[in-house]
Amino acid sequence: MLSRREFLKLSGAGFLALVLAELRLDKVLAEAPVTFQGRAAISGVPVYEAASFKSKQIKLLGKDKVIDLLAQLTGEGDYNRIWYRYAEGFVHSADIQPVHTQLQTPITKLERKQVLGEVTVPYSDTRRGYNIYADNAYRVFYGSTHWVTAINVNKTDGSVWYQIYDDHLHQNFHLDGRHVRLIPDEELAPLSSDVPDALKTIYVDLETQYVLAFEDERLVMRTRCATGAGRTKTPKGKYSTYHKGPSVHMTNQGDAKIGIYDLPGVPWCSFFTSTGIAFHGVYWHNDFGQPRSHGCVNLPTSAAKFLYRWTTPIVPPEKNYLHKPGAGTVVHVS
Repeated sequence: MLSRREFLKLSGAGFLALVLAELRLDKVLAEAPVTFQGRAAISGVPVYEAASFKSKQIKLLGKDKVIDLLAQLTGEGDYNRIWYRYAEGFVHSADIQPVHTQLQTPITKLERKQVLGEVTVPYSDTRRGYNIYADNAYRVFYGSTHWVTAINVNKTDGSVWYQIYDDHLHQNFHLDGRHVRLIPDEELAPLSSDVPDALKTIYVDLETQYVLAFEDERLVMRTRCATGAGRTKTPKGKYSTYHKGPSVHMTNQGDAKIGIYDLPGVPWCSFFTSTGIAFHGVYWHNDFGQPRSHGCVNLPTSAAKFLYRWTTPIVPPEKNYLHKPGAGTVVHVS
């Protein structure tokens, strides 16, 4: 196990990448069965005969095609060597989002004004009314989070629809209640609350594309990430997670100079700059280990949720955003 002191020493000496490689933190089992499905996050994901980009390409998967995965294995690749096997061949993991199809039993009454919900199916279409024939608004994806503000029951077929509020568009939309899990308050409770915040530190290593979280000398989380690329590099420096929100509609539609993105329901956002750079989960790729974001630190959703709960300030379960300048857990980006 790597201690904070060892991490700083190795990082300063330039040996961190070598040590992480020797620890095999970027490896997976030769082939291990999986219990999840995969969703093609982009249009045209190639399917190969073997876990190699040099093997014969069999077909292309259309965007949002869901496949039943049989195994995860190590194959060809520079920084990301994870491949998935399914019935028709092999797909590289970069553009395959691991998903589940977990239908929920909807409730018909909210206990308070708003409750955070999480999508538990590969994708679901929001609608402008609470019935299956209403016009579509936009599609939401597995692991994304949304504020449920009302519940409507369709009198014709008895279907239950959760009303969600989009604070970027300032509109209400409706989701099939079977596709959303309402997150209990205890799942939003802080982690390691007995550890003084002064002993908690997050390091983002841009060279190795790792995020490490320490409680004093003890490493409590390590994960690969995807930081900013090109003209939107993640800025180096010392920061703190002083504003946070569990669900954010992220977009840069007002800036035509860089690639446009429009991402509703980005989960578990821990911001550490005034310009909106954050740790957060992603549903639009599964490619960690190389810069590819617009400045934020992209993380697997489970890691982003851990940091959201582990860092300060603590966001109350019913609150959609908390801004406390001068507060927060220390972040070093180097």
